[in-house]
Amino acid sequence: MIELKEVFETNDMVLHENLDVRTITMGISLLDCIDPDLDRLCEKIYDKIATYAKDLVKVGDDIGLEYGVPVINKRISITPAALVGGAACKSPEDFVRIAETLDAAAKKVGVNFIGGFSALVQKGMTPADRNLIASIPEALARTERVCSSVSLGSTKAGINMDAVRLMGDIVKATAERTKENDSLGCAKLVVFCNPADDNPFMAGAFHGVTEADCVLNVGVSGPGVVKTALSKVRGESFEVLCETIKKTAFKITRIGQLYAKEASKRLGVPFGIVDLSLAPTPAVGDSIADIICEMGMEYAGAPGTTAALAILNDQVKKGGIMASSYVGGLSGAFIPVSEDRSMAEAAQIGALTLEKLEAMTCVCSVGLDMIAIPGDTPATTISGIIADEMAIGMINQKTTAVRVIPVIGKGVGDTAEFGGLLGDARIMPVNRYGCAGFVDRGGRIPAPVHSFKN
Repeated sequence: MIELKEVFETNDMVLHENLDVRTITMGISLLDCIDPDLDRLCEKIYDKIATYAKDLVKVGDDIGLEYGVPVINKRISITPAALVGGAACKSPEDFVRIAETLDAAAKKVGVNFIGGFSALVQKGMTPADRNLIASIPEALARTERVCSSVSLGSTKAGINMDAVRLMGDIVKATAERTKENDSLGCAKLVVFCNPADDNPFMAGAFHGVTEADCVLNVGVSGPGVVKTALSKVRGESFEVLCETIKKTAFKITRIGQLYAKEASKRLGVPFGIVDLSLAPTPAVGDSIADIICEMGMEYAGAPGTTAALAILNDQVKKGGIMASSYVGGLSGAFIPVSEDRSMAEAAQIGALTLEKLEAMTCVCSVGLDMIAIPGDTPATTISGIIADEMAIGMINQKTTAVRVIPVIGKGVGDTAEFGGLLGDARIMPVNRYGCAGFVDRGGRIPAPVHSFKN
C-alpha cells in the first residue's frame, strides 16, 4: 500500500529535484523488412515503424500525466541498418535513402530520436558495413532525428583498428558537413566497445538481433534526487553515503518499473528492461557533477573524483537491481560534458580535462561523451582517442563509447551551442602530440587473454 508521505516525497522530487523518466524506447526488429529492392525496403521500414509506434508518444504522455512523473523522451531503436540494408544498398547514397526513411517515420509517429543507423564491425567489415559508415556524414546532415552508432570492438573480438581509423575520418567529415550548426551531426554519432543490445539511450540505441520483434525499454534518471538525498547526510561515513545512494536508486527505479509495465500493457508490447542510468541534463540541479561535489569535491575533476564516481555507479546498480524484474542497457552514471551544466563548468575552468574524463570512464556507464574539441583536431588524433576508449572497454569487459565533436571553425575556449537536451560546451584542449604511426598500422588488436572462457 502506498502511504501519503510517499506521494508527497515523489511530488517533491518532480517539482524540485528534476525527477523524470528520461525515455521510453520502443525497439523494433526490421529483419522481416529485408528486400533486395531499395524502394520496397524503404516502404516496408516506414510502414512497420509507423504501425508499431503509432501510439507510443500518446501512451508515454498519458502515463506521465496519470502518475505525475513526466516521460521526457519517446524514442525508437531499430535493428542495425547495415544488416537490414545489405541486400538492397549498393552505395553510400542508398543508405542515405534508408536514413531519410527512418527520419520520416520518426516524424510521423512523433518521437524525438530514432537510433539504429548502425554497423557492428568489431571483427571486420562487410561491403554493407563500409557503405553505411561512408554514408554517415551525409545521412546525419540530411536528417533531424536519426542517430548513428558503430561498434568497433569487444572483449571477445578485440578492436577493429581499420574501423577505428576510418571512424576518425567519418567524425571529421560529419563535423564538416554540419559545421553551420556547430558540427551538430557529431552529437548524433557514437562509437562503442561492448555495446548493449537493449540500450534505450541515444545516440547509441539499436535493437539487437537477439531481441524480440518489438520490446519496450525504459531509461530512468534523477541525478537531482540523489544529490538532494546526499545533502542530508553531508559529512557522514562512506557506509551512510553508500546506503543513501542505494535507497534513493531503489525509489527512482521503482518508478521506471511501474512505467515500463504500464506502457507494455497499454501498447501490447513486451517489457524489455529498465536502464538504471543517471542521465543528466543542462537544467540546474540535474547534474552528475553536482553529486560528485556533494560527496566532497570542490569541482568534478578534483582528486578523488574517479573514486566518487565508482561509488555512485556501484550503489546505483545495487539499489536499482532490487527494484526491477529486468535490468539492462547501460545502467550506471553518464558523464556527458555538454549535457551536464556543472560538468561543463568544471571543464571550462580547467578542473576537468580530457585525460581525467578518460580515467573516469573506467568506472562509469559509458565513456567520453558529448565533448567539444577543436575543429582542426586531426582525424588520426580522434582515432587515437577512440582507440584508448575501446581498449578500456575491452580490457575491463564493460561498455565504453566515444562521442566527441570537433567543432569546425572553433578552438579551445570557444563555446559550441547544441541546444535542448544536448546543451552547450566550452571546447576542450586535446593532446597536441600525434599518433598517426599507431592508428595507421591497420589490422586488429587481438582480444585479451581473459576473453577465452569457453
